[in-house]
Amino acid sequence: MQVTIVAEIASNWEGNVQKAKKLVLESKKAGANAVKFQMWRARDLYSEKHPNWNTIKKSELRFEQVKKIKKFADQIGIEFFCSAFYPDAVNFLETLKVKKYKIASRTCLLKDPYSIDTLLTKARTKKPVIISMGMGGNLKKIKNIFKKNNKTFCYCISKYPTSLGEINWNEAKKFDGFSDHTFGIIAPMVFAVIKKQSKAKKIIIEKHVKLKNSKGPDASTSITTEQLKELTSQIRIIEKIKFEKL
Repeated sequence: MQVTIVAEIASNWEGNVQKAKKLVLESKKAGANAVKFQMWRARDLYSEKHPNWNTIKKSELRFEQVKKIKKFADQIGIEFFCSAFYPDAVNFLETLKVKKYKIASRTCLLKDPYSIDTLLTKARTKKPVIISMGMGGNLKKIKNIFKKNNKTFCYCISKYPTSLGEINWNEAKKFDGFSDHTFGIIAPMVFAVIKKQSKAKKIIIEKHVKLKNSKGPDASTSITTEQLKELTSQIRIIEKIKFEKL
C-alpha cells in the first residue's frame, strides 16, 4: 500500500512567506509527500466585522506569495498544491503547473460566492482532485462536475477538534482519503491500518501541520512538524506490514 501524506499548512504560515518556507522545509524533512496551502480572499468568506478579521486578512495568500512558496517547494523536492476558493486562483495555479487540487468541504456546500465557478474551473483542468465533504453537500452533483477527473474522496468531520470517539471507522474505511482534525497522530495511523487490512493500493492522509510556537487560527488543532515526522515514520512501517501472515 502506498500512502501519500499531505501536510496541510492552512493559516499556520501566519502571513509570513519565510515561515511558510520553513513549514515546507520541515514538512519535507519529516517525510511528507506534499504540502497544501489555501487560496481564498477574506472578503469572499468573512465579514469585515468578524472579531478576527485582521488575523484572517493577514493569512490571505496572494499570487506573488504563492509563486515564491511553490518555487521553494519545487527546489527542495516536495509537491505543492492548494485548496483554491475562487476561479482566478485556479487559473493562476495552472500557470505554476500544479499537479492536483483539493476541494474543501465548505466549497462542496456551494454557498460561497464563487463555489460553482471554482469547481467547474478545477474540473476543466482534468487534473486529479482530492475532495472533502465534511460539511455535507450534494455528492451526486460533485461527482458529476468531476466526472473527467481522477477523484479521491476523504473521510472528514468538519469539527475542530474532532474527538476520536466521533469517528465512524466503518464509514471511514469506505474512503481512500482521510482529512483528520483530531489531536495527535493516532487517528491517521488507525486509518492506515484499516485500509492496509482491506488491501487498499493507495490512500491519502491529510493533517494540519504547524511550527512549534505557531499562534495562527489553525494552530490549536494542528500537529507540530516533529509530530509529523513521527506520524510519517509509523505510516511507512504500516505500509510494509503483511497482515496475511498475522
